[in-house]
Amino acid sequence: MPHRLPQSVLFCCDHNAVRSPMAEGIMKRFYGTDTYVQSVGVFNDLEIDGFAIAVCTEIGVELSRHRSRSFDEMERMGDALSSFDLVVALSPASQRRALDLTRFYHLHVEYWPIMDPTGLGENREQKLNAYRQSRDQIVNELTGHWGPPRITA
Repeated sequence: MPHRLPQSVLFCCDHNAVRSPMAEGIMKRFYGTDTYVQSVGVFNDLEIDGFAIAVCTEIGVELSRHRSRSFDEMERMGDALSSFDLVVALSPASQRRALDLTRFYHLHVEYWPIMDPTGLGENREQKLNAYRQSRDQIVNELTGHWGPPRITA
């Protein structure tokens, strides 16, 4: 049975360039404005990944305007970590960082082991398939937690 949607969710991964922006975009697309959704990375040293943009476009999710940011930048921009109901870590490094940053807050941190598709595949189609697998893992986690999409194409 799906859980109630939280009021706010923060997705995090290593660079905020692939998994966490995909999760942010897909959640916004599936559940609309019922939940405030953001994403961050442990580091902000990469731009949004073109393959992530491509595979999300396939399901009607726009990522091309996403701007990567780190936990530190998020705090500097005024989004306090304590204002989120749930932090979802999509990589081991982001889980460690989230747990470290939330040790003084009453905040729930979940870990969803989403495959890192970067560096997989020899050609464009193989790379896209790896990114599709990660995207589909995110979709499965979202719908497993909060039910089918509430917003349709």
